[in-house]
Amino acid sequence: MKKLKIQDFISIGIYTAIYFLVVTIAMVILRFTIPAFNSVLIPSATALFAGIVYLLVIHRIPRFGAITIMGSVMGLFFLVSGHFPLSFLPNILCAVAADWIQYQTKLSEKVRTMVSYTVFSFGLMGPVLPLWFMKNAYVDSLIARGKDAVYIDKVFAPITTTTFYVCVAAVIICSILGILIGQKIYAKHFDKAKGKQYGKNIRNL
Repeated sequence: MKKLKIQDFISIGIYTAIYFLVVTIAMVILRFTIPAFNSVLIPSATALFAGIVYLLVIHRIPRFGAITIMGSVMGLFFLVSGHFPLSFLPNILCAVAADWIQYQTKLSEKVRTMVSYTVFSFGLMGPVLPLWFMKNAYVDSLIARGKDAVYIDKVFAPITTTTFYVCVAAVIICSILGILIGQKIYAKHFDKAKGKQYGKNIRNL
């Protein structure tokens, strides 16, 4: 496996910025459409729209480490932006796992891309997982940040066992749909080989 080069790091930075933009857009859309559940649905909404970004990364930078760096940068953003202290870990762990699946397994290309993207998408659950599994510590962190009881009650209003399973299922389903949509967009607008073949077919008509 070839090592990452300087230009690869620049490209990773660009794709990470685009991925962050998709996360932001998903958050804004959910805030105005499903405000009560916007925080827990951000991972699945992002997975639905970011498939093309992931495909661009693995096709334009087909080297182990690119996925890890992109996920780690997102994790560091959560760490420095005031989220729960452990929120960054899932991003890094899921990114490393996705990288390994994409480049170290012998699954077929389509299957490993779909599986690695699904695993990668679970990284965005980092900021919301403590809501279910570390409630007391999360409440303490909100109080330390000056949040009042009304705000805290609002944050935990959608947090139930049912919504956890719904959130997990939504990430899986949206990741599959997102990568399928991404593949169609990539084949149409970014796949040079298919584009050349299409051009030849047109000239032969």
